[in-house]
Amino acid sequence: MLRAPLAPACLLAALLCAGIRAARVNKHKPWIETTYHGIVTENDNTVLLDPPLIALDKDAPLRFAESFEVTVTKEGEICGFKIHGQNVPFEAVVVDKSTGEGMIRSKEKLDCELQKDYTFTIQAYDCGKGPDGASAKKSHKATVHIQVNDVNEYAPVFKEKSYKATVIEGKRYDSILRVEAVDADCSPQFSQICSYEIVTPDVPFAIDKDGYIKNTEKLNYGKEHQYKLTVTAYDCGKKRAAEDVLVKISIKPTCKPGWQGWSKRMEYEPGTGSLALFPNIHLETCDEPVTSVQATVELETNHIGKGCDRDTYSEKSLHRLCGASSGTAELLPPPSNTANWTVGLPTDNGHDSDQVFEFNGTQAVKVPDSVVTVNMKEPFVISVWMRHGPGSREKETILCNSDKTDMNRHHYSLYVHNCRLVFLFRQDPSEGQSYKPAEFHWKLNQVCDKEWHHYVLNVELPAVTLYADGVSFDPFPVTEDYPLHPSRIESQLVVGACWQGGEHRMAQFFRGNLAGLMIRSGKLENKKVIDCLYTCKEGLDLQMAEGASKSLKIQMNPSQSVLTLEGDDIDQFEKAMQHISYLNSRQFPTPGIRRIKITSAVKCSSEEACMAIPFVDGYVMVLQPEEPKISLSGINHFARSASEFEGPEGVSLFPELRIISTITREVEPEGDGDEDPTVQESLVSEEIMHNLDTCEVTVVGEELNQEQETLEVDLVRLQQKGMEISSSNLGVIITGVDTMASYEEVLHLIRYRNWHATALFDRKFRLVCSELNGRYVSNEFKVEVNVIHTANPVDHASHIAAQPQFVQPVHHSFVDLSGHNLANPHPGFSVVPSTATVVIVVCVSFLVFMIILGVFRIRAAHQRTMRDQDSGKENEMDWDDSALTITVNPMETYEDQHSSEEEEEEEEEESEEGEEEDDITSAESESSEEEEGEHEEDQQNVSRHQQLEWDDSTLTY
Repeated sequence: MLRAPLAPACLLAALLCAGIRAARVNKHKPWIETTYHGIVTENDNTVLLDPPLIALDKDAPLRFAESFEVTVTKEGEICGFKIHGQNVPFEAVVVDKSTGEGMIRSKEKLDCELQKDYTFTIQAYDCGKGPDGASAKKSHKATVHIQVNDVNEYAPVFKEKSYKATVIEGKRYDSILRVEAVDADCSPQFSQICSYEIVTPDVPFAIDKDGYIKNTEKLNYGKEHQYKLTVTAYDCGKKRAAEDVLVKISIKPTCKPGWQGWSKRMEYEPGTGSLALFPNIHLETCDEPVTSVQATVELETNHIGKGCDRDTYSEKSLHRLCGASSGTAELLPPPSNTANWTVGLPTDNGHDSDQVFEFNGTQAVKVPDSVVTVNMKEPFVISVWMRHGPGSREKETILCNSDKTDMNRHHYSLYVHNCRLVFLFRQDPSEGQSYKPAEFHWKLNQVCDKEWHHYVLNVELPAVTLYADGVSFDPFPVTEDYPLHPSRIESQLVVGACWQGGEHRMAQFFRGNLAGLMIRSGKLENKKVIDCLYTCKEGLDLQMAEGASKSLKIQMNPSQSVLTLEGDDIDQFEKAMQHISYLNSRQFPTPGIRRIKITSAVKCSSEEACMAIPFVDGYVMVLQPEEPKISLSGINHFARSASEFEGPEGVSLFPELRIISTITREVEPEGDGDEDPTVQESLVSEEIMHNLDTCEVTVVGEELNQEQETLEVDLVRLQQKGMEISSSNLGVIITGVDTMASYEEVLHLIRYRNWHATALFDRKFRLVCSELNGRYVSNEFKVEVNVIHTANPVDHASHIAAQPQFVQPVHHSFVDLSGHNLANPHPGFSVVPSTATVVIVVCVSFLVFMIILGVFRIRAAHQRTMRDQDSGKENEMDWDDSALTITVNPMETYEDQHSSEEEEEEEEEESEEGEEEDDITSAESESSEEEEGEHEEDQQNVSRHQQLEWDDSTLTY
């Protein structure tokens, strides 16, 4: 019974003995973690690892078997750790072999500043041996990362031994200079500089955490020339710099940055090309570290003409010069004899610039029906210059075509409404009854900015394009409407308002200024023509050598009134500014002031504006151009037979007309005029060439009777030259921009015809030419044409019939100094037939002879009386003259008188002969008349001499 329980106990003991024997065999490798992270401080050698360094081995005894008496063998113990790597300043030691605990420590003093971290591998090995007697078993290799923690062992050190800066008095700086310190510690905590401090007390400066020093108040050079500051630094470990640094800030008297070396007034002489505006300009930066400069130069010309200086020819002429198609109707022409509907409108009356018309809300003009012949079914163009300010909310009509009577329908109109430009076009009834685009709106700032703008409307339905100052705009919105109902009511075209035919009054008056209102059908304006019409003749210019402006950014607006420069090279920037010039390409520019303004911005190294550059405000004075004197000269008095006037060619009015233009210049004397005050400047007249745009031939006296007389010109020749002609009962007007030579050629072709010349005695005409829309006007050249009524040759003697058709009367005439104009001093003189002229000449000669004879007798009697009185006085003398013998030569007095009379008669004869030669025309000669006059004068002289000889009997010897 007792032996049964002992059997299991024996079995257990046997198993333990077998296990102990088996444990002595080293079957397993040690085991460690795969990765370890450690931290070690510079002043310590023990590394704190995570996780802890522990090696495990399955050969070690089980912990639950500790209660048994067993003998632990070496095969379960960890004998050591091995570190793999080159120059690893660490070692691994076993703290407890049985538990496998170990540690890593440094073999030498670590320096974070030299190396902040280390990486290597570690391996554990046990103490046992294998059954075959092999060495101890090793674990796998684990990676170890160790970071060396910093110790705040270094103090901050400034990069410079001292710092210097210069500032200008009276200015607050955001930053004057920067001091900078560094720390040799390796960690961010101890190597970063967390703060700076000005140690010197009571100074008007402050320093921020980044080391930037600025002044806390405006500095005064008179109070202190230089400040010396002591500055220290702290790292983030509160360690102060080993040595403080000295900062010297010098105060400089006030320096005013800005542009220097420019003139406020610059004079531009017309015709001299470009004028350098700033030839000596330079930028004073007051020693600031400037990194970039930007300058904008503005030329203000809004007060000149229509926004700037342009050619002041008529709008029709400008369209022709720019290449626009012909057939343009000018709705606001300058008032003239043929275009007088604008007479009542207020104008600026400025011949120096453009003529503009003012509409104050009460004026409007009706355009004659014959002026506009526009077919609205074809494309057409409306162009106008307009200046308009913010107005009322009512419609303000620029151009309106509406019913003349009965109704108030608007066929087409251009108007302003709430700062919108609106074009209304009601299509023709023949287009059908469907909706069609009728109103086109443009919302533009230019409409109400009180400045001049150029508008061109290209209408090609259903599309309408607006060009404002050369820039195209599409309409928005576009509203539709039905076409107008058919009617036979005529339409009325009005400028400045809209005619209400049903109420017989004007409505929707315009308030503003208009100029150059044109309408033309058949062809749209292209962009080139539009740009030509808008382009200014004056502006800014910049001419630099090739490659000199590579470092600059240059921008110019289309009107060349704003020029912007930007660059970082100050020297190149100044050179570019010195090459900016003003240019006016007009031969006769509009005189006056053009203001110049320069706005600048400067950046320094901080990429911000470091100084304020005052703007430059100057002006260009465009001087008055030397006014040309346009002179018309030629034959101003001639006669033709009645048959020539009645012939198909008529009579040429200006056969030898010449047009010249001169200017008078002051020429300084050669040498030094200051030394000789008697030397004066001389005036020199120079002939110049320029264009003309108008010549007007008007009749003096009664208007032309269209039933029997007319002025004609070769229309084909006129059209070839691009000129136009308009005629009326007052005369003709030729318009178009062309040379003076071309106008001479055209005026030579003007002929006067009269179908009833037998009833005509004379006709007078006046010619005036002008340039630039009336800015320069020529002299009035008057021509008098006489009609020669020739009698039947049978009624005259043979020697009389041989006389010329026209005999000039023997009268003194005024000769023009130019040698071309022969002014007639006797406008009422009548040309008579040849026989009557000879009779009158003979009678007048006889009358003159009798008068001279009578005068001579009176003078002779008077002299005889005076001699008798002298003889009486001599007899009363007291002295004795008995011994004297006095002989008087009676011819002495006669010769003196006769010689003086002959001199007077010779002068009169020379004057008469000179004037008679000047009065000779290309068609007639008066040599026969001069010979008769000389023969009669010789007879008169003989008669006078004989009369004196007959009267010598009364003389005393």
